[in-house]
Amino acid sequence: MTGIAWPAAEPVPTTMRALRVPEFGGPEVLRIDEVPVPEPGPGDVLVRVGAVSVGRLLDLVARSGQHPYAEFVLPHVLGADHAGTVAALGAGVDSVAVGDHVGVFQLLFPVKDEYVRMGRGDVSPHARILGVHRQGADAEYVVVPAENATVVPDDIDPGMAAALAGVGPVAMNQFVQVGGVGPGANVIVQGATSGLGSTAAMLAQHLGANVVVSSRHESKRTRLRELGFEHVLDAIDEDFAERAREAFGGEAADLVVDNLGAPLIWDHGFDTLKPLGTMVSSGAFLGRSVPINLQRLYTMGQRVVGVRTGTLESAAAMWGEVHRGFRTVFDRSFPLEEAAAAHRYVERNANVGRVVLTL
Repeated sequence: MTGIAWPAAEPVPTTMRALRVPEFGGPEVLRIDEVPVPEPGPGDVLVRVGAVSVGRLLDLVARSGQHPYAEFVLPHVLGADHAGTVAALGAGVDSVAVGDHVGVFQLLFPVKDEYVRMGRGDVSPHARILGVHRQGADAEYVVVPAENATVVPDDIDPGMAAALAGVGPVAMNQFVQVGGVGPGANVIVQGATSGLGSTAAMLAQHLGANVVVSSRHESKRTRLRELGFEHVLDAIDEDFAERAREAFGGEAADLVVDNLGAPLIWDHGFDTLKPLGTMVSSGAFLGRSVPINLQRLYTMGQRVVGVRTGTLESAAAMWGEVHRGFRTVFDRSFPLEEAAAAHRYVERNANVGRVVLTL
């Protein structure tokens, strides 16, 4: 538990507080304005926000004006992954009720195309992201499609639900898409102290895999050990592959999750892969180009798979595991009034796990 209370489903006011970006720049540009409360349309729900995650790409990079595919007009409300209480229903909604506590998945599908129908909505050209392509959840109320809102277990609060809502489906999609992650699988998660990395590592452990995690920073490796990970390595060590195999009892890895994109770390991960093993990439924070030994790739039947984000299917699967006890790493919360401090904290890469704003 994170100690954050669920907001009550009180009568909906006409105006609300919203954290807006009036111009691109540093954290200091963020400001709280009074704006109208949005109204849910058919198939939508109005959520009174309890907590909303602060993400590096979807919030920090978008706020700076450097987001590669953001489409919004300033002033804009950011905020994607969030949790809160259903405050009102649009026409035709019967999947949730007013007063339900929900976690909300960020990816929106205005068009159900072939990619959505095959369960790979994450690569659909029609996919839109809450807070990036439309007004987001850094506000007291937000409208979302009912299909994106999932009732959460009674024993978690909005801080944990918001921490799970975005990165949980991505981690599940990494494992569902590539397959083979379950009891006995050998999994390496590079950069395991980010919100996504820590969630992926804990999900792999929850699913019964043998897990090796890495971080470049000793303080964060210490934190990973405190979280219960037995095999914690420095991914830039020359003997990384050898030590990872030792952790797996002399075996190689079935799956390596690398969301960093640093050539040396990528190489060290690739060196641990067994025949038919898979490299998964869902980010490139430290670089965009890495070397690949194609001869080894085709000789050993290995795969490199890109997973952009989660899907409605992986979100449903993830929440199913939450009901079976899965939780992630929660770093800390900041009140909405201290959003600039929260952005600076994440910019410094100081967090281990997810950071949220509370309302």
